[in-house]
Amino acid sequence: MTKNVEVLALCKHRPIAVIGAGLVGAGWAVVFARAGLTVKMYDTNIETTHTAMRLIKEQLSSLSDHGLIDEDPGTVAARITPVPTLNEAIAGAIYAQESVLERVEVKRGLIRDLDACAPQDMVVGSSTSGIPASEFSLGLPISPRVLTVHPVNPPYLIPVVELVPSTQTSIESIEFATSLMNALGQTVVHVRKEVEGFVLNRLQAVLLREAWALVQEGVVSCEDVDKTVRDGLGWRWSFMGPFETIDLNAPQGVADYAERLGPLYQRIAQSRQHDSPWDAGLIENVASQLRQHLPLSELEERRAWRDQRLMEIASARRTKQQ
Repeated sequence: MTKNVEVLALCKHRPIAVIGAGLVGAGWAVVFARAGLTVKMYDTNIETTHTAMRLIKEQLSSLSDHGLIDEDPGTVAARITPVPTLNEAIAGAIYAQESVLERVEVKRGLIRDLDACAPQDMVVGSSTSGIPASEFSLGLPISPRVLTVHPVNPPYLIPVVELVPSTQTSIESIEFATSLMNALGQTVVHVRKEVEGFVLNRLQAVLLREAWALVQEGVVSCEDVDKTVRDGLGWRWSFMGPFETIDLNAPQGVADYAERLGPLYQRIAQSRQHDSPWDAGLIENVASQLRQHLPLSELEERRAWRDQRLMEIASARRTKQQ
């Protein structure tokens, strides 16, 4: 705890750079500013930063309405400054959160640029959803200060963040990122080996694979898959993980559960030992079903509805912890 406080205090004397001002970058800007840090936000498209600032102000207002920030929304927003160049964003920065396009060559180009002009002690966290940092950050003087810091969107409402070092990330950089994320109120998951998709997206990928397959085989509709997770699995998973869930679901705990139901789960897993891509026909079928319930024109409104529900959950959790 002392280390977290020390790192946060250090960061209050130097700016944080947010590079990439899309939904994820804007969300990170809120996380940093909410904690009292100064943020310089940069995107290659200046219009993207203007859009991000509008979104940030709306979200801060909603956070205030739900009691999730302790200051006036305008005060928090004022800590975030859009800047027109990368050099301005990283000038004097102690930490940079990279949220650019999810392509190796784009991220590698940015890391090269940062290597040429970033402060010598600036740590870089990448928001990449599944590309190991070793694929775009190795062989440069800055490499020991680069690691994956993968959030869930929006990071100011869903706290988990995966820290994944590259093969060249230093222990000091990992410790710094850990202390900073803890100080910001994020829940840190240390991924000990680089695997594509890390942990969260690998778990999600397995569920999605089965969801698509069940629809493809005509077992169930998209809406009923969503009901099963929303009104079934999701209720427990909203406050406990899969291991704790099964540990509580057998009289003698997880070993008992494995003995009772392990063969069933193994048979289910073996039934999916084949290549089953999301082909064009399947995608069209799923999209058609979803559009019946939610027209494309209402997606943005539905995202706002999602964020409001997340704020209600976050507010309830915060009240319980106080």
